[in-house]
Amino acid sequence: MTQLDIALDARAMLGEGPRWHAGEKALYWVDIARNELHRFHPDTGLDECRTFAAPVGCFAFRAGGGLLLAMKDGFATLANWDAEPVPFGAQIFAQRPDIRFNDGRTDPAGRFWAGSVNMAKSAHDAGLYRLDGDGRITEIEGGMLTCNGAAFTADGARFFHTDTPSHALRDYSYDLATGKIANRRILHQFPMGQGRPDGGSTDAEGCYWTALFDGGRVVRLSPDGAILTEVPLPAKRPTMIAFGGEDLRTAFVTTARTGLSDDELAAQPLSGAIFRFRVDVPGVAETPFAG
Repeated sequence: MTQLDIALDARAMLGEGPRWHAGEKALYWVDIARNELHRFHPDTGLDECRTFAAPVGCFAFRAGGGLLLAMKDGFATLANWDAEPVPFGAQIFAQRPDIRFNDGRTDPAGRFWAGSVNMAKSAHDAGLYRLDGDGRITEIEGGMLTCNGAAFTADGARFFHTDTPSHALRDYSYDLATGKIANRRILHQFPMGQGRPDGGSTDAEGCYWTALFDGGRVVRLSPDGAILTEVPLPAKRPTMIAFGGEDLRTAFVTTARTGLSDDELAAQPLSGAIFRFRVDVPGVAETPFAG
Protein backbone atom coordinates (compact mmCIF):
# COMPACT_ATOMS: atom_id res chain seq x y z
CA MET A 1 0.00 0.00 0.00
CA THR A 2 1.22 3.51 -0.85
CA GLN A 3 2.50 5.44 2.16
CA LEU A 4 0.68 8.77 2.15
CA ASP A 5 1.42 11.72 4.39
CA ILE A 6 0.40 15.37 4.76
CA ALA A 7 2.86 17.77 3.22
CA LEU A 8 0.85 20.82 4.30
CA ASP A 9 -2.50 21.09 6.08
CA ALA A 10 -3.31 24.15 3.97
CA ARG A 11 -7.12 24.12 4.35
CA ALA A 12 -7.26 25.58 0.84
CA MET A 13 -10.65 26.41 -0.59
CA LEU A 14 -9.49 25.46 -4.09
CA GLY A 15 -5.89 24.31 -3.93
CA GLU A 16 -4.56 23.81 -7.45
CA GLY A 17 -1.65 23.83 -9.88
CA PRO A 18 1.33 22.55 -7.85
CA ARG A 19 4.68 23.03 -9.62
CA TRP A 20 8.12 22.09 -8.31
CA HIS A 21 10.90 24.69 -8.58
CA ALA A 22 14.10 22.65 -8.55
CA GLY A 23 16.43 25.59 -7.93
CA GLU A 24 14.49 26.79 -4.88
CA LYS A 25 13.50 23.29 -3.72
CA ALA A 26 10.02 24.71 -3.30
CA LEU A 27 6.50 23.76 -4.34
CA TYR A 28 4.51 26.64 -5.81
CA TRP A 29 0.71 26.28 -5.82
CA VAL A 30 -2.44 28.40 -5.94
CA ASP A 31 -5.70 28.73 -4.06
CA ILE A 32 -7.86 29.96 -6.91
CA ALA A 33 -10.87 30.77 -4.76
CA ARG A 34 -8.81 33.09 -2.55
CA ASN A 35 -6.74 34.75 -5.33
CA GLU A 36 -3.58 33.34 -3.72
CA LEU A 37 -0.19 32.19 -4.95
CA HIS A 38 1.82 30.09 -2.49
CA ARG A 39 5.44 29.02 -2.20
CA PHE A 40 5.89 26.02 0.08
CA HIS A 41 9.27 24.84 1.36
CA PRO A 42 8.93 21.17 2.37
CA ASP A 43 12.31 21.13 4.16
CA THR A 44 11.24 23.79 6.66
CA GLY A 45 7.43 23.71 6.46
CA LEU A 46 7.31 27.41 5.56
CA ASP A 47 4.41 28.33 3.26
CA GLU A 48 4.60 31.87 1.86
CA CYS A 49 1.54 33.52 0.33
CA ARG A 50 0.76 36.35 -2.11
CA THR A 51 -2.80 37.62 -2.60
CA PHE A 52 -3.84 39.34 -5.84
CA ALA A 53 -6.83 41.35 -7.01
CA ALA A 54 -7.88 38.52 -9.33
CA PRO A 55 -7.59 34.73 -9.25
CA VAL A 56 -4.56 32.90 -10.61
CA GLY A 57 -5.76 29.77 -12.40
CA CYS A 58 -2.30 28.43 -13.17
CA PHE A 59 1.25 29.62 -13.76
CA ALA A 60 4.67 28.73 -15.13
CA PHE A 61 8.21 29.57 -14.19
CA ARG A 62 9.98 31.81 -16.71
CA ALA A 63 13.32 31.08 -18.35
CA GLY A 64 14.65 34.50 -17.31
CA GLY A 65 13.29 34.30 -13.76
CA GLY A 66 9.96 35.13 -12.19
CA LEU A 67 6.63 33.67 -13.22
CA LEU A 68 3.96 33.74 -15.88
CA LEU A 69 0.47 33.92 -14.34
CA ALA A 70 -2.75 32.89 -16.09
CA MET A 71 -5.33 35.08 -14.38
CA LYS A 72 -8.99 36.02 -14.72
CA ASP A 73 -8.71 38.24 -17.80
CA GLY A 74 -5.46 37.05 -19.38
CA PHE A 75 -1.79 36.42 -18.81
CA ALA A 76 0.59 38.47 -16.65
CA THR A 77 4.24 38.29 -15.70
CA LEU A 78 5.68 38.48 -12.21
CA ALA A 79 9.32 39.62 -12.22
CA ASN A 80 9.98 38.07 -8.82
CA TRP A 81 8.09 36.90 -5.76
CA ASP A 82 7.55 40.43 -4.42
CA ALA A 83 6.67 42.11 -7.73
CA GLU A 84 3.26 43.16 -8.99
CA PRO A 85 1.76 41.40 -12.02
CA VAL A 86 2.19 43.08 -15.41
CA PRO A 87 -0.25 42.14 -18.23
CA PHE A 88 1.36 40.02 -20.95
CA GLY A 89 -0.43 39.71 -24.28
CA ALA A 90 -4.08 40.49 -24.95
CA GLN A 91 -6.43 40.33 -21.97
CA ILE A 92 -8.80 38.11 -23.90
CA PHE A 93 -11.36 37.50 -21.14
CA ALA A 94 -11.68 41.09 -19.90
CA GLN A 95 -15.20 41.40 -21.33
CA ARG A 96 -16.25 37.84 -20.47
CA PRO A 97 -17.21 37.77 -16.77
CA ASP A 98 -18.01 34.04 -16.72
CA ILE A 99 -14.61 32.96 -18.12
CA ARG A 100 -11.19 32.75 -16.49
CA PHE A 101 -8.01 30.79 -17.07
CA ASN A 102 -7.93 27.50 -15.21
CA ASP A 103 -5.12 24.99 -15.82
CA GLY A 104 -1.98 24.99 -17.94
CA ARG A 105 1.41 23.56 -18.80
CA THR A 106 4.53 24.60 -20.69
CA ASP A 107 5.54 22.37 -23.58
CA PRO A 108 9.17 21.20 -23.97
CA ALA A 109 9.82 24.09 -26.39
CA GLY A 110 8.72 26.73 -23.85
CA ARG A 111 5.23 27.56 -25.13
CA PHE A 112 2.50 27.78 -22.49
CA TRP A 113 -0.78 25.91 -22.98
CA ALA A 114 -3.70 27.01 -20.81
CA GLY A 115 -7.33 26.00 -20.57
CA SER A 116 -10.22 28.18 -19.46
CA VAL A 117 -13.36 27.48 -17.47
CA ASN A 118 -16.90 28.82 -17.62
CA MET A 119 -17.36 29.50 -13.92
CA ALA A 120 -21.14 29.84 -14.20
CA LYS A 121 -21.47 26.68 -16.34
CA SER A 122 -23.71 28.83 -18.52
CA ALA A 123 -22.29 27.74 -21.89
CA HIS A 124 -19.78 25.39 -23.48
CA ASP A 125 -17.51 28.28 -24.37
CA ALA A 126 -14.31 27.42 -22.49
CA GLY A 127 -11.29 26.49 -24.55
CA LEU A 128 -7.65 25.54 -24.88
CA TYR A 129 -5.11 28.25 -25.75
CA ARG A 130 -1.44 28.41 -26.70
CA LEU A 131 0.71 31.33 -25.57
CA ASP A 132 3.92 31.87 -27.54
CA GLY A 133 6.96 33.58 -26.10
CA ASP A 134 6.19 36.82 -27.98
CA GLY A 135 2.77 37.14 -26.33
CA ARG A 136 0.66 35.80 -29.21
CA ILE A 137 -2.39 33.85 -28.01
CA THR A 138 -3.97 31.20 -30.25
CA GLU A 139 -7.21 29.39 -29.48
CA ILE A 140 -6.65 25.69 -30.22
CA GLU A 141 -9.95 24.06 -29.21
CA GLY A 142 -13.30 25.28 -27.92
CA GLY A 143 -16.68 23.95 -26.91
CA MET A 144 -15.78 23.00 -23.33
CA LEU A 145 -16.94 23.82 -19.80
CA THR A 146 -13.72 23.18 -17.84
CA CYS A 147 -10.47 22.68 -19.75
CA ASN A 148 -8.09 20.88 -17.41
CA GLY A 149 -5.20 18.47 -17.01
CA ALA A 150 -2.73 19.78 -19.61
CA ALA A 151 0.47 17.74 -19.77
CA PHE A 152 3.10 16.65 -22.29
CA THR A 153 5.28 13.57 -22.48
CA ALA A 154 8.98 14.21 -21.88
CA ASP A 155 9.79 13.99 -25.59
CA GLY A 156 6.95 16.33 -26.51
CA ALA A 157 5.34 13.76 -28.82
CA ARG A 158 2.03 13.53 -26.98
CA PHE A 159 -0.30 15.99 -25.27
CA PHE A 160 -3.15 15.31 -22.83
CA HIS A 161 -6.02 17.32 -21.42
CA THR A 162 -9.65 16.92 -20.39
CA ASP A 163 -12.95 18.73 -20.39
CA THR A 164 -13.55 17.70 -16.78
CA PRO A 165 -17.39 17.39 -16.77
CA SER A 166 -17.17 14.98 -19.73
CA HIS A 167 -15.09 12.55 -17.60
CA ALA A 168 -13.03 11.92 -20.75
CA LEU A 169 -9.24 12.20 -20.92
CA ARG A 170 -8.10 13.34 -24.37
CA ASP A 171 -4.83 12.31 -26.01
CA TYR A 172 -3.18 13.94 -29.05
CA SER A 173 -0.04 13.62 -31.13
CA TYR A 174 2.02 16.80 -30.84
CA ASP A 175 4.37 18.48 -33.29
CA LEU A 176 6.93 20.18 -31.08
CA ALA A 177 8.40 22.13 -33.99
CA THR A 178 5.13 23.79 -35.00
CA GLY A 179 3.16 23.72 -31.74
CA LYS A 180 0.22 21.91 -33.31
CA ILE A 181 -1.88 19.05 -31.95
CA ALA A 182 -3.53 16.35 -34.09
CA ASN A 183 -5.15 12.91 -34.01
CA ARG A 184 -7.40 13.45 -31.00
CA ARG A 185 -8.67 10.33 -29.28
CA ILE A 186 -10.16 9.46 -25.91
CA LEU A 187 -7.42 7.82 -23.87
CA HIS A 188 -9.77 6.91 -21.02
CA GLN A 189 -13.46 7.48 -20.33
CA PHE A 190 -14.04 7.55 -16.60
CA PRO A 191 -17.51 6.41 -15.46
CA MET A 192 -19.91 9.08 -14.30
CA GLY A 193 -20.36 9.51 -10.58
CA GLN A 194 -17.01 8.03 -9.48
CA GLY A 195 -14.80 11.10 -9.80
CA ARG A 196 -13.95 13.27 -12.80
CA PRO A 197 -10.43 13.93 -14.14
CA ASP A 198 -9.00 17.24 -12.97
CA GLY A 199 -5.30 18.19 -13.02
CA GLY A 200 -2.71 15.74 -14.29
CA SER A 201 0.99 15.14 -14.97
CA THR A 202 3.10 12.68 -16.92
CA ASP A 203 6.01 10.55 -15.76
CA ALA A 204 9.22 9.37 -17.41
CA GLU A 205 7.55 6.23 -18.81
CA GLY A 206 4.90 8.26 -20.68
CA CYS A 207 2.16 7.39 -18.19
CA TYR A 208 -0.39 9.99 -17.15
CA TRP A 209 -1.46 10.61 -13.56
CA THR A 210 -4.76 12.39 -12.87
CA ALA A 211 -6.58 13.60 -9.76
CA LEU A 212 -10.22 12.48 -9.70
CA PHE A 213 -12.29 15.34 -8.27
CA ASP A 214 -15.14 13.97 -6.14
CA GLY A 215 -13.47 10.57 -6.52
CA GLY A 216 -11.11 10.79 -3.55
CA ARG A 217 -8.14 9.29 -5.40
CA VAL A 218 -5.42 9.75 -8.00
CA VAL A 219 -4.75 7.21 -10.73
CA ARG A 220 -1.90 6.36 -13.08
CA LEU A 221 -2.80 5.47 -16.67
CA SER A 222 -0.61 3.59 -19.13
CA PRO A 223 0.18 5.12 -22.55
CA ASP A 224 -2.69 2.95 -23.83
CA GLY A 225 -5.15 4.25 -21.23
CA ALA A 226 -5.28 1.34 -18.79
CA ILE A 227 -5.42 2.15 -15.08
CA LEU A 228 -2.18 0.87 -13.54
CA THR A 229 -2.30 2.39 -10.05
CA GLU A 230 -4.90 3.95 -7.75
CA VAL A 231 -3.97 5.93 -4.64
CA PRO A 232 -6.92 6.74 -2.32
CA LEU A 233 -6.88 10.00 -0.38
CA PRO A 234 -8.64 11.08 2.84
CA ALA A 235 -10.17 13.99 0.91
CA LYS A 236 -13.01 13.79 -1.59
CA ARG A 237 -11.81 16.53 -3.91
CA PRO A 238 -8.22 16.12 -5.15
CA THR A 239 -7.51 18.70 -7.84
CA MET A 240 -4.00 18.19 -9.23
CA ILE A 241 -0.98 15.92 -9.00
CA ALA A 242 2.59 16.99 -9.80
CA PHE A 243 6.06 15.65 -9.05
CA GLY A 244 8.92 17.18 -7.12
CA GLY A 245 11.84 16.57 -4.81
CA GLU A 246 15.41 16.20 -5.99
CA ASP A 247 14.62 12.97 -7.85
CA LEU A 248 11.11 14.01 -9.03
CA ARG A 249 9.75 10.92 -7.30
CA THR A 250 7.64 12.72 -4.69
CA ALA A 251 4.06 13.16 -5.83
CA PHE A 252 2.27 16.22 -4.44
CA VAL A 253 -1.54 16.34 -4.59
CA THR A 254 -3.58 19.49 -3.95
CA THR A 255 -7.17 19.24 -2.75
CA ALA A 256 -10.21 21.48 -2.24
CA ARG A 257 -12.78 22.30 0.45
CA THR A 258 -15.04 24.32 -1.84
CA GLY A 259 -18.57 23.01 -2.25
CA LEU A 260 -18.40 20.55 0.62
CA SER A 261 -21.09 20.65 3.31
CA ASP A 262 -20.33 21.09 7.00
CA ASP A 263 -21.00 17.39 7.53
CA GLU A 264 -18.64 16.44 4.70
CA LEU A 265 -15.92 18.72 6.06
CA ALA A 266 -16.37 17.23 9.53
CA ALA A 267 -15.95 13.75 8.07
CA GLN A 268 -12.98 14.84 5.91
CA PRO A 269 -11.11 17.44 7.97
CA LEU A 270 -8.02 17.18 5.73
CA SER A 271 -9.88 18.53 2.71
CA GLY A 272 -7.79 21.39 1.32
CA ALA A 273 -4.51 19.79 2.40
CA ILE A 274 -1.56 18.97 0.16
CA PHE A 275 -0.68 15.28 0.32
CA ARG A 276 2.48 13.54 -0.82
CA PHE A 277 3.68 10.05 -1.54
CA ARG A 278 6.65 8.39 -3.22
CA VAL A 279 6.52 6.85 -6.69
CA ASP A 280 8.82 4.41 -8.48
CA VAL A 281 8.96 6.32 -11.78
CA PRO A 282 10.00 9.98 -11.69
CA GLY A 283 7.81 12.72 -13.10
CA VAL A 284 8.67 15.02 -15.98
CA ALA A 285 10.48 18.24 -15.03
CA GLU A 286 8.67 21.51 -15.71
CA THR A 287 9.98 23.45 -18.72
CA PRO A 288 10.16 27.22 -18.11
CA PHE A 289 8.12 29.56 -20.28
CA ALA A 290 10.25 31.08 -23.04
CA GLY A 291 8.71 34.56 -22.88
